Amino acid sequence: MVEDVRRALMEGKRSVPAVGAVVTGSSPHLPFVVVDGDGSEVEPVSIYLRDLLLGDVSPLTCRSYGYDLLRWQRLLWILQTPWEKATEAEVAVLVGWLREARNPQRLRKRNNSPLPGSVNVKTGKSSLREGYAPRTINHNLTVISGFYAFHARFGVGPVVNPVPASRERRQALAHRSPLEPAPAFRRGRLRQKVPAQAPRAIPDHQWDELFAAMGCDRDRALLEFYVSSGARASELLAVGLGDVDWPGQLVYVISKGTRIRQAVPASPNAFRYLGNYLAIDGLPTPGQPIWRTRRGGSRPLTYWAMRRILQRANDKLGTNWTLHDARHTAATRMAGDDRLTLAEVQTILRHAHLDTTGRYLTARIEDMHDKLQEHYKRPRPQRTYATGYNPDDIKAVFGG
Repeated sequence: MVEDVRRALMEGKRSVPAVGAVVTGSSPHLPFVVVDGDGSEVEPVSIYLRDLLLGDVSPLTCRSYGYDLLRWQRLLWILQTPWEKATEAEVAVLVGWLREARNPQRLRKRNNSPLPGSVNVKTGKSSLREGYAPRTINHNLTVISGFYAFHARFGVGPVVNPVPASRERRQALAHRSPLEPAPAFRRGRLRQKVPAQAPRAIPDHQWDELFAAMGCDRDRALLEFYVSSGARASELLAVGLGDVDWPGQLVYVISKGTRIRQAVPASPNAFRYLGNYLAIDGLPTPGQPIWRTRRGGSRPLTYWAMRRILQRANDKLGTNWTLHDARHTAATRMAGDDRLTLAEVQTILRHAHLDTTGRYLTARIEDMHDKLQEHYKRPRPQRTYATGYNPDDIKAVFGG
């Protein structure tokens, strides 16, 4: 019976029941808790998440790991396998099921949403597919591997980590200098292939269209700040009035990774639109973000509200740009500016490694349009021969 369930899951003929949940914890030391179908806390998961928080990870990381481990626990429950007796066979079932299952997050779509996996004609970006992305599967495997590695240190759980690893990759990376290029290795078993894609920036003419689709100075200011500062969406939305340095043309944000308050520059246009927005809508309450809602009372503008603003512009223009594309656009513009060094761009974008900033040096087809048109119009070079040769001899050798 269990073998039939395994086969059905891997072939996409059966789904995993949505048993259990990730709920808000009652303690600041464990902000999110994984519970089973009866509402009881899954203690091994809580122990692992509590250890992650002691390592100073973000609470949102704890939430993300909780959902990955809940997905793993659901699979073990339907396979009737205790977590401490899981093997590579169960991990293989998980990967097979994720490759065939439909991601419930993709089911929440509007009537005019594009087909999953379809490519937008104007932007060249593909829509998210129905199933789980390869990165999501690999992230789930990483979380499960860390979960079992943690418990193995205390002699709990299986002797061998059920998630297979690439031994050659671990040995090489353990002794690699950060100044050396990253070597290529074969993926570990069950790991999915993730294609290496250059970051996609918004072309200038489409950026002008997107900016013109904004309906108020607040939205224009936000877009200008995004594309000139390169700040992440959530970082910029948390900026308060005391975080704006008007004379220095700087805004102070809490960086996503380090959680350090850092200054990032922005364009004069961004501050001009911000001034217009505050002059019309008024100043926020001290200690509150400057970005406020304009309907239904004054409340802090959330990430989802800003995402909806961009969605309305996309519906109007027939595009599918995201908020993070604005950061890619800022990085691409800075990296392509001869007056800025790559190290300076790294500092502005707050990248931990220069290799990450170097990804934005890739040439884009959109930027090469004029050069390609000149190339196509250029006449083909004519074949010439050195003087002194008889034309009849050249014709006999090379043809007429």
